[in-house]
Amino acid sequence: MMRAMREITKPVFWVVAISFIGWLAYGQVTDFIAGGRDVVLKVDGEIVRSQPFQLQYQAALEQYRRQQGGARLSREEEQQVQNQVADQFIQKILLDHAFRGLGITVSDDEIIEAARSSPPPQIVQQVIRDATFQTNGQFDISKWQRYLASAGPEFTSQIEALYRDYLPQQKLQEYLTADIYVSDAKLWRIWRDQHETATVAALMLGASDIPDSLAPLSDAELQRYYEAHQKDFKRPATAWLSFVAQPRVPDAADTAAALATVRRLHAELAAGHAKFEDVAKKESADSGSGPQGGDLGWVKRVGSGFDPQFVTAMLRLKPGELSQPVLTQFGYHLIRVDAAKGDSVHARHILVAVALQGKHLDAVDARTDTLDRLAAEQPDGRRLDSAAQVLHLPLAHAPRLLQGERLTLGKYVVPDVGVWAFEATPGETSPVIEGERAAYVFRLDSLFAEGVPPLAQFRRRVEDAARYEKKKLVARERAQQTVAALGDAPDLLAAGRARGVRVEKLGPFTRVNASPEFARDPVVLGAAFGLRPGQRTGLLAGEGGEFFLLQGIARTAADSVAWLKQRDQQREALLRPVAQARIQQYLAALRAQAKVVDRRKELFRPTTPSGA
Repeated sequence: MMRAMREITKPVFWVVAISFIGWLAYGQVTDFIAGGRDVVLKVDGEIVRSQPFQLQYQAALEQYRRQQGGARLSREEEQQVQNQVADQFIQKILLDHAFRGLGITVSDDEIIEAARSSPPPQIVQQVIRDATFQTNGQFDISKWQRYLASAGPEFTSQIEALYRDYLPQQKLQEYLTADIYVSDAKLWRIWRDQHETATVAALMLGASDIPDSLAPLSDAELQRYYEAHQKDFKRPATAWLSFVAQPRVPDAADTAAALATVRRLHAELAAGHAKFEDVAKKESADSGSGPQGGDLGWVKRVGSGFDPQFVTAMLRLKPGELSQPVLTQFGYHLIRVDAAKGDSVHARHILVAVALQGKHLDAVDARTDTLDRLAAEQPDGRRLDSAAQVLHLPLAHAPRLLQGERLTLGKYVVPDVGVWAFEATPGETSPVIEGERAAYVFRLDSLFAEGVPPLAQFRRRVEDAARYEKKKLVARERAQQTVAALGDAPDLLAAGRARGVRVEKLGPFTRVNASPEFARDPVVLGAAFGLRPGQRTGLLAGEGGEFFLLQGIARTAADSVAWLKQRDQQREALLRPVAQARIQQYLAALRAQAKVVDRRKELFRPTTPSGA
């Protein structure tokens, strides 16, 4: 048993180490000396210096690369990871301030007790799913305790650090959510809404049923509507771009060359002329696993997120067996499974990408260099038109790009453009941007700042909105006339059909799965459940411009006995997201009240080459 536990020290230690990097980096934050050129963040007077920030940032980038299969990261992805790291540092400082303000501390005895009762939450899922810690398929806390005793002082000290980070957060959560409670009455209402059903006859008439000819719109009316509803037409900054793309798609010769390379590597490994780890370090195109000897760690058999063809081939292997070349969207792989345990395998791979080679690569690079020389980073955007003619490539127009979004051409996301477009001046061209299938140069044709554009730029949209408001008035008048014509007929369905009026039978439905017309109108939905069979409502105005006349047909009450049987589980499920929301609101309030100085733009530049 103890030998088996020691065998899994490395995977568990790796999870702890990732968490410990963040803790270690933060340990260098608590420096209150003001000033310093290497200060990245200053949060309520407490500073974060460049070295610990970069340590955490590089660790986060590497982890993200591994999750993406080792692909190079775009500027947008780098920016996203850096923002997340900054948020983590800021939240950590703010939480520590909150702990001190509330007197929240953690004693050694509390840490010992927590270790005895459960693994740290940062690694709990990995531990409880591992067969080594199970007895008869269930997590065995005594095995976890023996594992801790045998793991060594370095590991236990890091486990202690995780508890010192987690336990104050747990105490804060208990403090913030102690007053959250859901009464039986509310639980019953939720159950009733999910299980009580109603069936009604419904006359429905809306603005969408009125033709444009019955709602004419003058220029004066249009202008008044635009001026009264400008907040409805506000839009983010928007860029319009043209581009020239030089394709970088491998051909048959490139594919054959990659296959020949992977077969050569397979022969060397199969003959024992080289070690898998050494070949991976030297030859693998996976920048995440390659330097680690191709190590992918423990990969779940289901839900791993890896390419399906890769997983299928991997699961056919026995421990120690080398796969034949496996083709996926990333290229050719050689896979070796080192161990299997429970629902996971420990795997390594070597990736040989299908890339442009030889004369084909030379030709594409030459054309890309020409595109770069003629059109890239030019203040005169007409140079892009000239380059397109010289290279016999089409000048294309990109879809409208909103600030904060990433540019997508077909099914491919083009990196960096979403940042460059809003830093450039109209008329300028971009540097050469390497995408997954092409090299691009973009031209910023026009740029509109955030705000409300002039009426002339989106007149049709304003016309549609203003006309719809007029149609609602016409729909109300028609609905009133129809209700008067139907009179007090006892059967609304029959009376509507006799007069050629659209009346439908709806249901049975609950309050939570009603038709879209009812779901967006709580007054109408409530009226439907308040009707006895045969009872009719007056004319009801919906929130979306529809008008309703309802008559009850049937109604089935919810089962109170069935509700009592599941009440406790229902309460627990309902309280969990409420507590989480309370915590998020508290954290948001801390952030809003904090004085944060962010100097990342002054200190840092992108650290990885662009590419997809």
